[in-house]
Amino acid sequence: MTRKTITFGIPCYNSAEYMDNCISSIVEGSECATDVQVVVVDDGSTKDNTLEKALEWQARYPDIVEVHHQENGGHGRAVMSAIEHAKGSYFKVVDSDDWVDAEALGVLLDLLRSFVAFEMPIDLVVTNYVFEHSEDGKQRVIDYGFALPKGKVIGWSQIGHFNISQYMMMHALCYRTEVLRECGLDLPAHTFYVDNIYAYVPLPHCKTLYYLDVNLYRYFIGRDDQSVNLDVQIGRIDQQFRVTYAMMHAYHLYDDVSVKQLRRYMLGHLTLMLSVCSVISKMSPEPEARKNLDDFWHDFQRYDMRMYNRARHGVVGTFMNFRGPVGERVTIGIYRAAQKLFKFN
Repeated sequence: MTRKTITFGIPCYNSAEYMDNCISSIVEGSECATDVQVVVVDDGSTKDNTLEKALEWQARYPDIVEVHHQENGGHGRAVMSAIEHAKGSYFKVVDSDDWVDAEALGVLLDLLRSFVAFEMPIDLVVTNYVFEHSEDGKQRVIDYGFALPKGKVIGWSQIGHFNISQYMMMHALCYRTEVLRECGLDLPAHTFYVDNIYAYVPLPHCKTLYYLDVNLYRYFIGRDDQSVNLDVQIGRIDQQFRVTYAMMHAYHLYDDVSVKQLRRYMLGHLTLMLSVCSVISKMSPEPEARKNLDDFWHDFQRYDMRMYNRARHGVVGTFMNFRGPVGERVTIGIYRAAQKLFKFN
């Protein structure tokens, strides 16, 4: 059996309408390379023939595609299942409504094959991703210029400053599989936004990283039921809090992360999550939302005062947490302006 260079995990839930494009972009985009593994996890689909479609791909490409079915547990449990069944030296998640660029995929595969061949266990490879906005057909590339040196094996002490749009989300990350298995990663069931945990918890366990400046991942934006849709976010504020709690409790960053550049980056990511919770709570019609927000900040203060002060009283934390009716309107206005500028919804 051919040794697998990379496993692509594809969580699927009622994905029959669009999953073929995702799977095809990997299988056919890699020219049916047999050192590529595609693990499709059907997360208990009920409304369509997701499982049947996945099994058709497995029958066509039995050396590449592997299908697993589980009772519905949510996106995070499907990702964990894909990691469990991964045979590749590296692992990358591709959501079933997204896809990868064939040319960029070829460049990534050549790089990973060289790491494997020369026994260079690089823990994390970062690539660019592209927002594909269905409403206007426009694209927006998220790259890591200035934040990461290009084409070099580096440690965290060599990273630069990440601006507000550059945080390394799941779409940018290709981990060495053993890092994911050894770092204590646990993505909660029936919870959206767990990709933030996936992009946060493993980082201190990555000792080496490499930035490959290619536009690999294509992230579809436009379905009304997507978790990043603002109305959906407001309705799922409890899940935003759940994910942010998990990130907060993962580390005492000043004690657990010795490299100051990585610590600064992780505090920035955590602060952004806290700020989203703050803004969405203020937009929520539910009366308990603001109380839950206050309770969260109090819990954070008790958990780690130093982390709390940095997150709450830094620039982002301050602007996203103005008090009073006027302050709330200002905060929401700033958020909407950022949303329009960065097109993250």
